[in-house]
Parts: sequence; C-alpha cells; structure tokens
Amino acid sequence: QVQLVESGGGSVQAGGSLRLSCAASGRTFSDYAMGWFRQAPGLEREFVAAIRSGGTTYYADSVKGRFTISRDNPKNMVYLQMNSLTPEDTAVYYCAADRVYYGRNYYQWDYWGQGTQVTVSS
Repeated sequence: QVQLVESGGGSVQAGGSLRLSCAASGRTFSDYAMGWFRQAPGLEREFVAAIRSGGTTYYADSVKGRFTISRDNPKNMVYLQMNSLTPEDTAVYYCAADRVYYGRNYYQWDYWGQGTQVTVSS
C-alpha cells in the first residue's frame, strides 16, 4: 500500500506561484501513476494533473500551460508547480496514487493524501 502526505499549500495573491509536494511511502513507488486533484467547497473533486509511471503527463484544460506535474522516484516525491494562480485555483489539493492509471475520475484512484489548502486572493 501507499501512504501520501501533501505539503506546500498556502495563501498567495493572483499571479503568484506555489509548489506543492507529495511524499509517498512504498517500495514500489516508481510503478505507480500519480495525480493531483483539487476540491473547492461544495464541488466535486476535480482532476488537475497526472503522471504515469512511464512519464506521460495529463492536465486539465483549466491548468494547462500554468501547472507542471513532476516526480522524483528515488526520493518518492511528486510535485505540482503552480504558476499564474487565479482565485479560481482556490481549493484543497490532494495527491493521489494508483498502481494503474485509469483516468481522470477521482473515484478510480486508490490512494489519497489528506490534502493541503491553496488560497489565491484577488
């Protein structure tokens, strides 16, 4: 099994940047697909980005060109670099993992962190 812990959230002004980190436990980390999701109050958990074990990346249209997902397998770490942030990016951001990449639906992912709050002010 995999345990995930997010960090790096906080409050920034519109146009600013944040870098989220996800620390993963597990000896087979490099075999897992990793993803980032976010959830604003009253809304469904929303796909943000994912990276397969082979390195293929996927992004939601709303963040493409602004966010970058990456992974460092020797360190068991996944990152989400977020640039040009807007108030619409405000949400709790969750790190997710799965042995197989199934897609962008949150309910298809097996492992989740506790989330980290990102707040973007106007």
